Order: sequence, then C-alpha cells, then structure tokens
Amino acid sequence: MEKETKRVFDVFRAVILLVVGMTAIAARLFSVVRFESIIHEFDPWFNFRATKYLVANGYYKFLNWFDDRTWYPLGRVTGGTLYPGLMVTSGLLHTIFRWLSFPVDIRNICVMLAPGFSALTAIATYLLASEMKNSTAGLYAAAFMGIAPGYISRSVAGSYDNEAIAIFLLMFTFYLWIKSVKVGSVFYGTMTALFYFYMVAAWGGYAFITNMIPLHVFVLCLMGRFSHRIYIAYSSWYALGTLASMQIPFVGFLPIRSSEHMAALGVFGLVQLLAFGMYMRSMISSTNFRYLLFATVGVILIVGFAGIVLLTISGVIAPWGGRFYSFWDTNYARIHIPIIASVAEHQPTAWPMFFFDTHMLVWLAPAGMFFLFSELRDEHVFVIVYAVLGSYFAGVMVRLMLTLTPILCVAGAVAVTTVLEPYLNGDMTEPARAPEPKGSFYKRFSRILDLSAPRYIYQKGIRLLTSMVIGYMLLHFVFHCTWVTQNAYSSPSVVLASARPDGSTFLIDDYREAYYWLRQNTDYNAKVMSWWDYGYQIGGMADRTTLVDNNTWNNTHIATVGKAMSSSEEVAYPILLQHDVDYILVVFGGLIGYSGDDINKFLWMVRISSGIWPDEIQEKNYFTPRGEYKVDAEASPAMRNSLMYKMSYYRFADLLGRNAIDRQRQQLIPNTPIVLDTLEEVFTSENWMIRIYQVKKPDVFGRTPKEARQWKSGIKRTA
Repeated sequence: MEKETKRVFDVFRAVILLVVGMTAIAARLFSVVRFESIIHEFDPWFNFRATKYLVANGYYKFLNWFDDRTWYPLGRVTGGTLYPGLMVTSGLLHTIFRWLSFPVDIRNICVMLAPGFSALTAIATYLLASEMKNSTAGLYAAAFMGIAPGYISRSVAGSYDNEAIAIFLLMFTFYLWIKSVKVGSVFYGTMTALFYFYMVAAWGGYAFITNMIPLHVFVLCLMGRFSHRIYIAYSSWYALGTLASMQIPFVGFLPIRSSEHMAALGVFGLVQLLAFGMYMRSMISSTNFRYLLFATVGVILIVGFAGIVLLTISGVIAPWGGRFYSFWDTNYARIHIPIIASVAEHQPTAWPMFFFDTHMLVWLAPAGMFFLFSELRDEHVFVIVYAVLGSYFAGVMVRLMLTLTPILCVAGAVAVTTVLEPYLNGDMTEPARAPEPKGSFYKRFSRILDLSAPRYIYQKGIRLLTSMVIGYMLLHFVFHCTWVTQNAYSSPSVVLASARPDGSTFLIDDYREAYYWLRQNTDYNAKVMSWWDYGYQIGGMADRTTLVDNNTWNNTHIATVGKAMSSSEEVAYPILLQHDVDYILVVFGGLIGYSGDDINKFLWMVRISSGIWPDEIQEKNYFTPRGEYKVDAEASPAMRNSLMYKMSYYRFADLLGRNAIDRQRQQLIPNTPIVLDTLEEVFTSENWMIRIYQVKKPDVFGRTPKEARQWKSGIKRTA
C-alpha cells in the first residue's frame, strides 16, 4: 500500500512539474504573440548573426571566422573572442530537427531557445531545492522560477542571449555539485565538471561557479566539516573542469593564469593538504602531528604568498581586471573605465528593483535561510553562502539580479514548505475530550478561552488561516509576475509599445524602419558610424559595416567615435574621412519623449573620449557655468557646436516652430537655424527617433564641402 501511494505521489509530482515547465514556456511567449518572431535587445542580434554563419559554414570555419564587417578598419577575430556554447546549441538543435525531417528555420530556433530552456531551468531548480528540503519544496521552487520576473526578463521569446541557456547550466551544475558533496561520488564530480565545461562555453559568468564552489568548500573547512566526500567531489570537479574549460579558445590558459581563478586553485591545494593531514594523523602520535601541522602550515603560507606575489609581479598571473574592482568599488568603473559604467545594466541596483523582480521572495528568502541555518547541513551552507554573496553582487550591478533570483526561489520555497507542512500534514482528527467538570458557568467559559489547551477547533482554524494567508501571497505573486512580464519584459527593444489616451496600444517601429532603409538604399560595402550600442543591430538587421559594436573590445576605437560625436564639424570631418564613414546614425527622442536616445548618452561619449584625449575633450565644457546639462538656449558653446547636437536637433525648430520643446528633457530648443556643412540628411524615421546622415566627400580637387562652397562664393563675388 505504501509503495502504491508513493508511486501515485511521484506521478502527481511529475505532472505538476510538467505543468510548471509548460507554464514557464507559455509565460515567455507573449512577445511572439504580440509581435512576430523577432530577436530582442542588442547582443542577441550578434548571436543570431553568428549562429547563421555557424549553420552555413560549419564549426571549424566558425572558430576561425574573421569578421571584416565589424570594427572597421580593424575587423574582429570573432571565432576566438566569443563563448560558442549558445551558437553550438542552436546549431545542434537545427541539425537534429533537419535529421528528423522538420524543416525549422534557424531564426525560429533562436527565438524559441530561451523559453525552451526556461522549462529546463525550472526542473533544475526543482532538483536543487529537493536536495535542500524535499520534493514539495522543489515544486514550489520550480513554480517560483517559472514565473519570477528576475529570470523571465532574460528568457522571453526572442531574448537570444548567453543567459538563455546559462542559468539552466548554473542551476544544474550546482545541483550536481550538491549531489557530489552528499554522496562523495567521482561520477557526480565528473558530471559537475562536464556541465561546468558547458557553462564555460556558454557564458562569461562561469566565473561565478569558479569561485562559488571553492568558497563553499573553504567555509566547510573553516567549520571543521572537511571529509573524504568533499575531497572526492572537489578534486574530481576541479581537475576535470579546469582541463575541459581550457579547451574553449576564448578561455585558453586563463584558469591557471588569471587572478579570478586563483581561489579555486588555492582551495584545491588546501583540500590536498587537509587530506594528507588526515592521513598523517592516523599514522603518528598527536604530539608529533601537532608539531608537523604548525610547521607545514607556516611553510606553506610563506611560500604560497611569496609565490603568488612573484608570479603576479612577473606577469605570469594576470592582475585583477577592472570588472573585479568595479564589484567592490561602485565608483571605480566611472572614474577609470567609463565604457563599463556607461552600460545601464552595470549601474547599482535601486532598492525598488528587488521587489519589482522578486516580489515576496525578498522576505521569504531570509526566512528560508533561517530554517536552513537551524538545521545547517553541508548543502544548507551552500545556499546561505550563495544567497549572501549573490545579494551583495545584485546590489552592486543590476544585471546580477539574474544570478540572485534562482537562489531566492530555492530559499523562498524552503520557507513556504517549512511553514505549511505542519499545518497541511498534521493530524486533523479531533482529540479525545475529557468529560466537562461540573461547576459554574464561569469555570466552563474560562476553560473554553484557554488557548493553550489542545482544542480541535483552534488547530483547524489556525491551519485554515495560515493556509489562506500563504495561498493569498502565492496568488498575489502570480498576479505580480504576470503584470511585470506583460508591461516590462514582453516588448522588444526594437519595437516600442506605447499607450494612446484611449488605452489602445501604439507601436513605435522606427528602429526596424531605419535599418530596413539602410539595407535597401545603401551600398552593401557602406560604412555606418553610430554609438556602439547599435552596432550589433546595424550588422544584424541592416547588414552593413560598422565602426564599433557592443563587443567593446577596443576602447580607443570607441573613444574615436565619441570624439567625432562630441567635436565640431571641422574636427570631426577628418576623422570621418580617415575611417571611410559613409553614413552616421543617431537616435533622438526629443519629439516623442524617448529616454534612451543619444543626447542622454552623450556625456558618456565625452567621458570615454576624454580618457584618450584629455587636452581636446573635457567634460566641463559641455555644462553651463552653473554646472547644468542643458540643450536649450543656455547650452554651452561646446554642446551647441558638437556634431551630436547638430544631428539631433537639425530642422527640429522648423518642425515645431516656436514650441520646439524637447519632450524628453523638457527644454525649449532655440529657433536658430542649424547648418551642416559636411553632412546631408538622407533619412528621418516616422517619429524622428532614428536620423541618418550621409557624409559629403571631398571633390576631385580634394576640397572639403565648406572649402568648395567658399571657393564658389568667391567666384560669384568676383564675377
């Protein structure tokens, strides 16, 4: 009977998990229903373009791919400067579908990949939470993970980025690690290394696993919990995982030469010493072992510290990178590496964002960690360390909310399960009552009000009330996640959804309109200059050569574009000719109030270029004497004369007349005509969001447009 009951519950849990997986997929398909099968954001357009190259040319040509249509005139060794896991996964699925006679287009695979892997992420979260508590907690965690906005923001249909598969690999690798620690199995350690290798191939965030697992082992060692299980699990994972990760061309020898990987190497040496110490302790007396321990630890600390210092000074071990320092000092990137600080995802997280992306998990997760701490098994230490570390990093950088959300789902599920289980699984039968004593009515009434006495009605009422409160919270969580998904994470960045006064939806499709114009009306070899944010989209949708893109590997080249944008025409024109620029694309949101335009990003262009040319470009010159960032009549001369200002507000006052108000910055633009000598407007989108200018070339005598015009004016005056 017990086996049959267990079998029924196993089938029931499997059905629920299947429903959770399908719900996770369905929640991410809203953008496909509203729009068409379209790639979102910026980076996914490069990933899609690279995947098409892989499918068309094969894996080996893909690894040796030199892309001469990006970073003109430098080009990019693309195959050796990316993580190929995402493209290989899509290409492998495309091959499987073709082998099964399903003629699926590679675009559809790329669009649907993230929702498909979201179901796998829910299953991986179920497995991890089940190891922490039980299968009930696993089902809650899977349900949370399936609809949590913190993860759904990166896994909607069309979000073809590395995180589409990386979060599944992150959770499944951690699940395998917990299994290997609990069992002490080389098999699970090897499987952990295998999925760690897949994670390294898929996302640069693999460094989180590289440091999280050693930190877990180090904390266990400090707590005196080192055992042969930990030794087997960590040794097998580190040895095989490190060798496997070095097979990725972009990673190479970083696991043994970069500072970010030294913690894993140090813990590997520590567990070897601890294992050797355990062996020696069983072979010699306690007194001799104590002397040997002190001597060995002293020598190892001195030699190890001196070795790391010497190897770092000699350059064998690379020093910490700027991204590492930006984690501990939020102002470091803004001062030293403005290209990193200019990215919106790299800004510190606002406190409301935690509630927006995780809702009730914000207060459920600490309760879950408290329950785990009260029992504190080895796997519980992992959750606590992960949650504390992830909370800090999520506070430093908006993007890392993605890595915090999974562990909040696990800890929140533990809290819900621990609170509900005593009420839902308790004995609901009414206890036997002793005969009521004869006495006055006052004595009988006092006995009824004695809440400490076991009364069935009180037990049932408290259980019902607690279940209703938790149920209401869960229901409200579903409503919140649905609302956030629909309003914040379902519209692609290239198609903006706005609401009319009557409540109907108005689509702003200026991006695709402009890119389609470039594809249809410009030469295939035309060079397009824009700020680096739009490089991947121009390469993917317009199929034109770009000067810079979102890879941001060459800060000097990006600074050159920033210098051209922030300088006057006389200074910018030689830069444009030197780089064979045919067209310049700018994004302007002053007419419709779009906040993500180039005027709002302009100061970052100034800061990045001033880092290379501090004597020519100075940020203070673009502010008013009172230190204000203005674009109206009080704008500084450097601001008004910059190429970016002229291209953004060219003919803007002619369109609106005296009421030429920039609706994004709420400033009145002066009615002074803007004259462009070296550029010619060739395209402006319907809502004036995208403006494209063609660079005028020198005449046959090598004269600039302005010089040629002055020469013609002189001839007329002479005549």
